[in-house]
Amino acid sequence: MRLEITCNDRLGLCQDVLTILRENEIDLKGIEVDPVGKIFVRFPSLEFAEFQLLMAKIRRIPNVQDVKTIAYMPTEREHYEFNLLLSTLPNPVISVDGKGRVDVINSSAAALLDADKEKLRGTQVNELIGGMNILRWLEKQPTDNRTEYLQLGSANYRGNLSPIWVNDADGEPSFAGAVIHCQSEPLPTRLGQPDADSPFTQILTQHASIKRLLKDAERMAQLDVPLLIEGETGVGKELIARACHQAGNRGQLPFLAVNCGALPDMVAESELFGYGADVFSHHPQGKKGIFEQANGGTVLLDSVGDMSPELQAKLLRFLEDGSFRRIGEEQMVNVDIRLICLARGDLLERVEAGTFREDLYYRLNVLSLQVPPLRERKGDVTLLADHFIQKFCAQLQRPPVRIALSCREYLQQYSWPGNVRQLENTLFRSLSMLERDALEPSDIHLPEMPAMPDQLNIDLQEGSLEDAVKRFESTLLRRLYPSYPSTRQLARKLGLSHTAIANKLRDYGIGKQRKRS
Repeated sequence: MRLEITCNDRLGLCQDVLTILRENEIDLKGIEVDPVGKIFVRFPSLEFAEFQLLMAKIRRIPNVQDVKTIAYMPTEREHYEFNLLLSTLPNPVISVDGKGRVDVINSSAAALLDADKEKLRGTQVNELIGGMNILRWLEKQPTDNRTEYLQLGSANYRGNLSPIWVNDADGEPSFAGAVIHCQSEPLPTRLGQPDADSPFTQILTQHASIKRLLKDAERMAQLDVPLLIEGETGVGKELIARACHQAGNRGQLPFLAVNCGALPDMVAESELFGYGADVFSHHPQGKKGIFEQANGGTVLLDSVGDMSPELQAKLLRFLEDGSFRRIGEEQMVNVDIRLICLARGDLLERVEAGTFREDLYYRLNVLSLQVPPLRERKGDVTLLADHFIQKFCAQLQRPPVRIALSCREYLQQYSWPGNVRQLENTLFRSLSMLERDALEPSDIHLPEMPAMPDQLNIDLQEGSLEDAVKRFESTLLRRLYPSYPSTRQLARKLGLSHTAIANKLRDYGIGKQRKRS
């Protein structure tokens, strides 16, 4: 039970209240004194008759004006408000005592550490946070705030460390620990360059191959020659292309993109090169194409391998000297642009198949980047998942959600044929339907990948050793082909030549390389 006692200020009044409680053998659970003339007490529930007797005794205390029951103590409300604020705050917050033991941790920080808040209490802070030796900093009993780059879970943050000083019984300041407050958005993994404002630092990764690729891309960004970026759908080719534009000399000039595979031939040509007056009735004054609109800047051609032969020929002529004719006009137009092209898979395979011009391929492939699929950089799966979960929690205006350990393992085991885009869309769909504060494997809905049959379950009585080896080889190639749909990718994976893999796929009737009847 809780009582609010309204009274005039009088020395010894609190002692009178405590005396009555002691005389009635009531176990006091808490007492608070408000400067405006209120005393709050908390004790176990009483029988109605006993409670009436207690209220009458307290009312007879001199200077007591009123006594009534209340639902909660002032500090209980403050404690609830504090916990509510911390639980809904997207920023990771951890409070530690003077010995570096975790005293308070909010839901956002616990989600990043993939652990329950109560289990984290009492843990040494150096076991949870990397980037600096916080315990050594606490031993110095600092008085000034400090800002450091910290690693919490798999993400990097800019953390503000604020020392806590309180007055002891003698009124002297005493060191009581610190509060660690991280900014709401994780910092991208740093590549070691001193320029923290580089557009490439916005690309999250912890995989060595992507870090090397980004270093190469940063150097290529300064060169005014065509750049070809190849990779499967959803790996982030356009993200790298935009970073190349922003980091280059044309970063403040236009960046225009067009998907060559999504437009019919005539529309794609008019979009790229424009058309003159009176060519089309819906735009009688004519229109500048993408190349003219981006003059001085960068043009991104997405799905360049899907260009028609006619458009390929016109693009090749344009690359000769940067000049072209608008549709329906005779005069030449000259522009100065940098061309970045994106291709799904390996563009050279289209050249070998005869669907893409070889001379155009070598014009576009002056500089090239090959972006590896997500399945080849498993370490990035959980890093990206943490980033997307935090982003979507803020977007959906919901409390932070942690990813259960079993769910992390499930995400890492999946092959992600749609790469980063599939991971992002899957997590958004799962989070928008989630009613708990933790993401479990059952919340992730993914198309099942074909299971790999038991490669040892081969009956040698059905044929020779050569037949058994062929069955095993066919099984392995059928299993790997959906994840490596390019013969060159599959050849690199298995350490064989492109020709050998192409012949085997053709012999076993797998994918595009099927035997012709």
